[in-house]
Amino acid sequence: MKYIKFIFPLFFSLSAIAQTTIRQDIAIKQMTDEVSSKNIEAVIRKLVSFKSRHTLSDTTSKTTGSGAARNWIKSEMEKYASESHGRMTVQFDTFTQPKGERIDKPVKLKNVLAILKGTDPKDTRVYLVSGHYDSRITDVIDPNGDEPGANDDASGTAVSMELARVMAKHSFPATIIFMSVVGEEQGLYGSTHVAKRAKAENWNVDAMLNNDIVGNTHGMETDLKDNRSVRVFSEGLPTAAAGNERQIAGLISLGGENDSPSRELARYIKETAERYVDQLDVKLIYRRDRYLRGGDHIPFLQHGFAAVRFTEMNEDFNRQHQNIRTENGVDYGDLPDFVDFTYVQKVARMNLSVLANLALAPAEPQNTGIITSKLSNRTQLKWEVPKTSKKPTGYYVLMRETTSPYWEKKFYVTDTQADLDYSKDNYFFAVQSVDAEGHESLPVYPKPVR
Repeated sequence: MKYIKFIFPLFFSLSAIAQTTIRQDIAIKQMTDEVSSKNIEAVIRKLVSFKSRHTLSDTTSKTTGSGAARNWIKSEMEKYASESHGRMTVQFDTFTQPKGERIDKPVKLKNVLAILKGTDPKDTRVYLVSGHYDSRITDVIDPNGDEPGANDDASGTAVSMELARVMAKHSFPATIIFMSVVGEEQGLYGSTHVAKRAKAENWNVDAMLNNDIVGNTHGMETDLKDNRSVRVFSEGLPTAAAGNERQIAGLISLGGENDSPSRELARYIKETAERYVDQLDVKLIYRRDRYLRGGDHIPFLQHGFAAVRFTEMNEDFNRQHQNIRTENGVDYGDLPDFVDFTYVQKVARMNLSVLANLALAPAEPQNTGIITSKLSNRTQLKWEVPKTSKKPTGYYVLMRETTSPYWEKKFYVTDTQADLDYSKDNYFFAVQSVDAEGHESLPVYPKPVR
């Protein structure tokens, strides 16, 4: 076995030490720099111009309603696809939603998917980035009001669209799908349809990034202003394990409640995004979503995929789900003039740095385990070379204290095993693949093996 031990905190200045773990990919940095706040602003203002994007709003007009909005999104995505040399295709993902609590009649709905096909036929991985294009006001079933939805969630849609514009001009071994989904405000209907489709069609979804309410930097109630922090919500116990007593018991016995695939994704996001985006502080929130609330990543969690939600640090509820009005000198309504477009740009750059690194990296190591055939204070790990994607140049064994939220140490290994002088009682471990350029896969939390 050959390995080189890197013992240092993951988060430090670029000038402190020159190692693969902190090296920027120049091409990815150029892509992140290309993300434009002006383009993001133009997309948000255009979406607001459709007056209502309510799920039940008009679908026949060319200028107002959800039909006009989705047609415009698709046409813009097709413009971006023209720069992809045939790699990107754009489609409506169409389905009929039955009558329900927030749907007063069956309605035909359409998501917009821009699919940037991976160039490696052996690489089956799929990465999803999404925002929802529907909007609402105080009455959730009123389709006829002035429902601008600039922050909730034209901001997330603008992130997905701007990433499609920039990334369509580049190629990646894995597939990236840029989504703009419908029906979030009525019950996560659009994302639920895509998640079910992904499961039924056996998409190898490696990660799903949901951007919802990512444009405000001023908390009205607290008068806090924060244009550098973004929250990343990730679940602990997997949603898909609900009702599976054996799986839950296994996680508890291993102390794995804080190492779900989604939580590993969240840690990866923090490390990678802060490497590429200046003045960014990624806040890991150990919840599936905000208190008693939900979003479009949840259907993917329910189907067993790793997924997280991005949201601004301080939500302003005068701007969310409000009729446009002024009361007692206070303005209400989700209007574009209250969106910080430079902040949305920063969030988009965060998304891009993560997607690009993942889509360029080798796939995760397979069958990763800690050997438990004998009692020992050492930790022996083994794994297998990923069968999809290119072969890794090496692997990182990650280690952290049981009380630490982040991976603290990395050991570079060229073999598919590692024997470490650290106790598995006292530390958590994971393994990730890495290529010669430093692109890292998501970490894999090991299972006990004999």
